[in-house]
Amino acid sequence: MTRQNILITGASSGLGKGMAKEFAKLGRNLALCARRMDNLEALKVELLGINPDIKVFIRPLDVNDHQQVFAVFKAFKQDLGNVDRIIVNAGMGKGASIGTGYFEANKQTAMTNFVAALAQCEAAMEIFREQNNGHLVTISSFSALRGSQRAMTVYAATKAGLTSMTEGIRVDTLNTPIQVTTIHPGYIRTEINEKVKSVPFIVDLETGCKAIVKDIENEVKSSFVPHWPWVIIKYIYKMASLKMLKKIG
Repeated sequence: MTRQNILITGASSGLGKGMAKEFAKLGRNLALCARRMDNLEALKVELLGINPDIKVFIRPLDVNDHQQVFAVFKAFKQDLGNVDRIIVNAGMGKGASIGTGYFEANKQTAMTNFVAALAQCEAAMEIFREQNNGHLVTISSFSALRGSQRAMTVYAATKAGLTSMTEGIRVDTLNTPIQVTTIHPGYIRTEINEKVKSVPFIVDLETGCKAIVKDIENEVKSSFVPHWPWVIIKYIYKMASLKMLKKIG
């Protein structure tokens, strides 16, 4: 099945922007939202340059404004007529070790990566249940597998929660026309980590997004991307002792 009309949150940069480019190459219509409208406007021009035959709609959205999430998703549905796939991608990685005076930063990550993701899933599933069809995709993380230290503690916890919530939705919609996918990216170079020099197995944005879009198109239930080496590393990571996790982090 071809999912022609695709909505992506957090599309102004990083994985959201990279995925939009890959879907434009495939000739898909796009509904893109993020806080930074100037970035979205520039991206729209770029996407129409890649494929002038597609439709691209853009709207500002702060996913922490939960009522706005519902309103924007409904507005995109009116623009497109129907929404075939919604990719819950918006997120952030701010934070520090628990108890070191950075509660507000940690709370912001928790609210954005989980509570706001819940709002996006709720809004998406309302549309899909009404249509009795659709494909929900959540962008989790390799870090969802285990607890992490320092700045990654809350981030990893939110991604574990997102993975679990997505699986729950998958169970809830089993044997229906609604499909549900969770993507767990490994290390992909984006604006968030561009200043970090030493990252093992990191790939460039285009390579990472090609792998992500391939699995989304195949509508897999859950995947770790790029497949190599993360399909192997995930088993090692699951069995690692706390001392090993300390060294890895």
